[in-house]
Amino acid sequence: MTIRRACRGWALPVALLLWPAGGCSWDPSPPIVQDPATGADAHPADPLPADAAALEADAAPRPIADAAIADAPRRPTRFVAVTFNTGTSENMGHDNPPDDGYGQAQAGISDQWYGDGLAWSPAVAAAQRFFAAVDADVVAFQEIFWSDECAGIPPEARTDFVCESWSPGDPTVALQVLGPGWQVACNPGKPDKCAAVNRRFGSFRGCSADFCLEGLTGFRIENCGKGTRVGRAVIDLASGGTITLVAVHGSSGIQRKDQQCRVKQFEQAFVDLGDGQPGASGKLNLVMGDLNTDPGRMALLDPSAARFNNFVGPGRPFHFLTEVGLLAPPSYAGLINIDHVVSDTLGGSCWIAGVTPNHPPVTDAVYFDHKPVVCTVDLPPL
Repeated sequence: MTIRRACRGWALPVALLLWPAGGCSWDPSPPIVQDPATGADAHPADPLPADAAALEADAAPRPIADAAIADAPRRPTRFVAVTFNTGTSENMGHDNPPDDGYGQAQAGISDQWYGDGLAWSPAVAAAQRFFAAVDADVVAFQEIFWSDECAGIPPEARTDFVCESWSPGDPTVALQVLGPGWQVACNPGKPDKCAAVNRRFGSFRGCSADFCLEGLTGFRIENCGKGTRVGRAVIDLASGGTITLVAVHGSSGIQRKDQQCRVKQFEQAFVDLGDGQPGASGKLNLVMGDLNTDPGRMALLDPSAARFNNFVGPGRPFHFLTEVGLLAPPSYAGLINIDHVVSDTLGGSCWIAGVTPNHPPVTDAVYFDHKPVVCTVDLPPL
């Protein structure tokens, strides 16, 4: 920051008169006068030594006094946002060669005891390496295991899973994956659906701890499963201002009731979360997650995809940062593109690990059924 010093106090009128002749200056030496007894020129003693010293001090360059301003983080011009469904499923050919250590037996344990959320230790380690490489600022997780559930898992179902070494009070899997310096907050009633923010970038309003179990704002939809699948967080940016983050995990399934639940969930994000305001109710809004429908391929068959497109796309209030359409690279099962990032005001571009050229997969093991989507998002000035 550049600080300009202007001519101060009584000197300002004189400065304005002298400006064309070379700017503002002030000579602190007293005028030459004649001694009344001898008639000789003399410099009398400084009549106002204290005032002159004060003026000299006032004219000297000053350090920035406000330490808060001096220490304020420089506002970034962009940030990295990731949405990652870290879950797995049983029907992925886990026993096919080569042997990656995760076979059908492990898949059965994952399904029975871990809800198919990220819990297999080698996959957790791979996710750690992935996040260290992408250096993210904001993350939306779906299907990530909550470590406190280890308390109810028997010893025989813990080998090679995070519960094998778990102790009460240990960081949950999301914090293990991201490392120090992060906050994680989860949906009410759904500890496998969480958002995270890097503290260098900002912090979740209303959440002071590293982990806030039900730190996101969300409301359950009747007859659409337990807990909440749409969560709102206000991020107070370290450089000033806010971003409203809406983390979405649409209900899975292709039945009519599944589609109708997704319609209601998307309306929570864009119309009314349940508190009279849209989930995306901030000045800068970022909506991301696993929609469980493909807005570019399924709009003619799935009312929930069509409903999402009512809010997002050309001529709509929100736009896609991710690619969408018949030729968009697939983020799920090599077939469809159901993991998306959208905004009303923020621009950017995205890639998919293991799909976009020069971006390798998180792991070569057959474990994750989704690919993470990584977006570089432009951040406007305050």
